[in-house]
This record gives sequence, structure tokens and C-alpha cells, in this order.
Amino acid sequence: MLADSDTRWKWGALTAYRIQPDIRLDGYLLRGRATPTVRQLDEVGARAETLREIRGVDFVRSIDRTRYDVVVLACVGGAVQAMLHGLARAWSSGAAAGGRRPVVVTGYVGVVYEKLADGLLLRHGADVVLANSRHDADRFRAVYRGVGADGGSVVECALPFLGGAPYEGGNAPRTVVFAAQPSVPESRADRMYLLRRAAGHARRHPDREVLIKLRSKPGEHTTHIEELPYQKLATKIPGGLPANCRAVYGNMGEVLDRTDLLVTVSSTAALESLHRGIPTAVLTDLGVRETLGNHHFLGSGCLASWDELDAGHRPAPDPDWLARQGIAADGGYERAFDAARARVTELREAPSLPPLAPYYTPRTAPGYLPGILARHGLDPEGEPLPGHADAPEETGGLRRIARETVREAARGAYRHGVQRVAPAIRRWGQL
Repeated sequence: MLADSDTRWKWGALTAYRIQPDIRLDGYLLRGRATPTVRQLDEVGARAETLREIRGVDFVRSIDRTRYDVVVLACVGGAVQAMLHGLARAWSSGAAAGGRRPVVVTGYVGVVYEKLADGLLLRHGADVVLANSRHDADRFRAVYRGVGADGGSVVECALPFLGGAPYEGGNAPRTVVFAAQPSVPESRADRMYLLRRAAGHARRHPDREVLIKLRSKPGEHTTHIEELPYQKLATKIPGGLPANCRAVYGNMGEVLDRTDLLVTVSSTAALESLHRGIPTAVLTDLGVRETLGNHHFLGSGCLASWDELDAGHRPAPDPDWLARQGIAADGGYERAFDAARARVTELREAPSLPPLAPYYTPRTAPGYLPGILARHGLDPEGEPLPGHADAPEETGGLRRIARETVREAARGAYRHGVQRVAPAIRRWGQL
């Protein structure tokens, strides 16, 4: 399994175990700006037998077509597309191996509320494209039909990390959790507003504990860049956060174990919460807008404002909406992966599989595809670019330590630029 961030590692590893519980999972982390730290991986809780950080071009060269039964690509769309082309090229000498190759599986880590066509077409070419709900499966197939691409790879399932004990709380919430997101909303003013409202809710209800659930610590990156961490914004609140309001980290499932009300703008945590029957509010304070992602929850019955929550409102979800989102799927959640498991098993046991055939090729997207592949060290044919093929990774000794030291320094400089320099430049531009 190849992943490029902490959340995609979680999705990819748990998806692999949902499809086939008794597997040996070898994990690869795609080297980049969002490569997770050890702490982030520990927090996610999904384990692999082996773990290796790797470049995309080296992943393509290291995946022997006869070694693995299934390859899960848990990456951003561009990385998936590059790996599909690279693997297709690497496995092109299939006749010598009797046409056997691994089944390639990909999908999305959560709510798909933006770049639907772009992300889907970048994932086209995998044998199985998992859709986390009936709603997503219908949309995915429509996109593929719209460009004349084969939509047979789309398989409906559910998010692999839904679970936990059903909520059995009382009438009044004792623990309120605000599930923060790294990039939604984006502006300092909006993020400060949400933080002040969470602190204000704690002051209005001193008998409640208000937890601000954060995904990463300053300096760490997740799926999205976080330029304005809530930890730093909290220091700007006059008087600081009240005693009954604090930031927390950790596995979301464990946080939900003690949650009576989950509040968010559009985090996938809302789906985890709703699956367990926890009262869940999707905020409308900043509007219901595509850029926020909360438009995905139209019709859910969960839309609410901080004013309403302060006054005691507890949203009641719509059962039909939940069913369409794979939260209360027909037959129960335990059956949600039956179709995916059956499809993967059928492909894995087939005598041979056709070559990987992404929709994007040098003919269909000559102005787009080469740039995507080049970012991962591949040429338009899926071959390693000059300079990438001749630079194998060091696996031991002082050279490896030196490279890792330089790499961490570069990441630190990048994160400093994102979180410190870039916001300062924007402020200067507004003077």
C-alpha cells in the first residue's frame, strides 16, 4: 500500500484490511511535503508489517508484478495517475509472467466535495475505484460515462474507519468536540471566528467540556497545508481559552468515545460521528458554500449555527440522507465491503488481467499528463526521467543519515515558509 499523508495512510491500510482481513500489509510512504511523522502514524493506529519511505519512481520499480496480489494507491489524484502509468510501463513485459499482475485499488479518503471530475479522471485506470457511498458511486460512474471512459471499475463500499460503540448519551451534552480542519476555512478571520465561538460556547456552558480536536501539531503536515494552526491562533484570544476549553489530539474514534455533540464545518469526522448516532452539527456560520464543503450536507438535517447550538439545539439527521451516504447502508455496515471484497477476489483469481489503461494518455491529454508524471520522476511513457533512474535510494550508512537530515531540514524550511513567511507576505500586500 502506497500513501502520501497520515489520513490517506489510515484510509489505505484500513481499506486493505476490510477487503482481506488476513493479509500481510507492506506499507510505503510517498516522499513529499505531507509525509507523516512517526507520531502521526501512531495516532492513526493502522499498522503494517513493514514500512518504508520511498520516491514514486522507486515505488514503480520495486513492485514486482509477481510479489503482491493487491496494490492499494492511497494518494492524491496526480500521484495515483503517475503510479498507474509507471506501473503499467514496468509491468508491460507481462507475457513472461503469464499475464499475472496485482489488482490495483484506489479511492478517496472522505467526502468528495471538490474537483470531482479532475480527481476521478486522475484515478481512472485502476482496476477498482472505491466509492464510499451510493451517492458517490452514482456520481463517479456518471463522470466516467461523460468522457466515454469505462466506469466498470467503480465499486460502492463505505469509509473503512467507521465504527465504535453506538452513542448512548443523555439529553444534555457534557462534552462538545469541534473537529477542526487544516484548510477549511482558509482565512485567518474565519478561523479566529470559529475559535472564538468554540471558546464562547465553553463560557456560556461552564458545565460542558469543549474540546478542539486538531489533526496535527505545528510543523507537521497532513493531507492539506495548514497555514494558520489553531494552536497559534489560540494565543491571540484575549485571556486565552477558558478552563473548560482545550485542544486535543489522538485517534478520532477515541475522542468520539466521550463526545456528546460533534461540531465541524465539513470534516469527515461528521460521518464518523453520525455513524455512531452522536448528535452532529455542520456549521452554517460562514455560509453554506462549495469552498467550505458544507454544501455536501444539504438535506442531512445537520446544518446549524453556533447561535443555535448555544441555545441548546441538537440536530437530528435525516435517515434517507444517511443511507445515501453509506452511513446507514442497507444490510448494515458489516456488509458494506462485500462487493469490493468480491470484485477484488474475482480479479485476483483471474488467469490474467489486461494492462492498466488510464483514460489520460499522451494522446488524450498531451498538455496535462506530462507535467503530472514529471512531478513523480516519470516521462510521458511512464519511464523514469533522466537523473531519476540513475539516483537509487541509499539504504544504509552515513549517506542515508545525511540525506535524511537534509530532507528534514528542507521540510522544516518549507513548513516555515507556508506557516510564517507566506502569511506575512500576504499581510504586507494588504498594507
